[in-house]
Amino acid sequence: MVVYIDLIFLSNLFIDAVLLMVTAWMRKIRPAWWRLLVSAGIGAMYVVMMFVPELSFLFTFLIKLALSVIMLLVAFGFGSMQKYLRTMGAFYMINFVAAGGILGMHYFLQNTGELFNGIWYTASGGMSFELKIAFWFILCAFGGVMLFFRIVQSSKQRTERMSGFLGQVQVWIGQDHIECTGLLDTGNQLYDPLTRTPVMVMEAALWEAYLPASWLRKCSEGNVDQLVMELGDESFSWQDRVRLVPYRGINRSHSFMLALKPDRVEVVMNGVHFVHHRVLIGLDGGTLSAEGKYRAIIHPDVTAQEEVSADTNQKRDAHFSEHFTESG
Repeated sequence: MVVYIDLIFLSNLFIDAVLLMVTAWMRKIRPAWWRLLVSAGIGAMYVVMMFVPELSFLFTFLIKLALSVIMLLVAFGFGSMQKYLRTMGAFYMINFVAAGGILGMHYFLQNTGELFNGIWYTASGGMSFELKIAFWFILCAFGGVMLFFRIVQSSKQRTERMSGFLGQVQVWIGQDHIECTGLLDTGNQLYDPLTRTPVMVMEAALWEAYLPASWLRKCSEGNVDQLVMELGDESFSWQDRVRLVPYRGINRSHSFMLALKPDRVEVVMNGVHFVHHRVLIGLDGGTLSAEGKYRAIIHPDVTAQEEVSADTNQKRDAHFSEHFTESG
């Protein structure tokens, strides 16, 4: 059997470097490139030592654990014990994901004959299994697994960041109200140009039970400006609440949005309760979130009011009660 030590060293240098870079990305660390290279070199040299019989004592659990400790110290430094342990946990998790992904792809691509050819029974009656994975397959599968892992992690982090901007929205018109999940958009600067009233956008489908079907159809078709001529033709209990708000689209074209004037809007976000009485509800004929995570765009002015939480109400009631008692 011919073993190319240089090829083994370079491939392991590449794999260790990628594992360290993914660990740095996951832990939001920006180490110097030379530290990553030196750390990956240490890991690659350790694999090369496997072919030196005199150094077989190095391949024990404690030595392997010590090597990973040294590699992480060289790549990222120490900082604090908590920070270091989290980095080590991330490093091992990424290693296990990579190893499991490579084995999974290997078994997935094998047929039944290849699988059973690697299994045999020993003289003692036990069963053994021989695993043979091609070198280039390992490199290609490793790259694919790491790419997939990064995509999944990016999606997870994006979802976690978004969750901090999600809130429960209630819109009240008389005794009727609509509830949905809304996304706070700090870049939303949509106002009614005449009254400077902020406009919070909601999916028109939420109001299907209250609006005429022709209005919803025109919202979805983008022909809201035609509703001006139909406002007096159809009987509608909320006609005095209807507004047409001009806005500029992404392609910088001017259009109109059908809007309703509610009695109040309530938003609960991160445990804080906001109430706003001066706001318009713009109706969008499409779907605001392809994944259905939210169905409204919360205007930043809605959450700029005085915060009214349960703790705040209790403190305020206690203050009034104390003041009343002293006055009495």
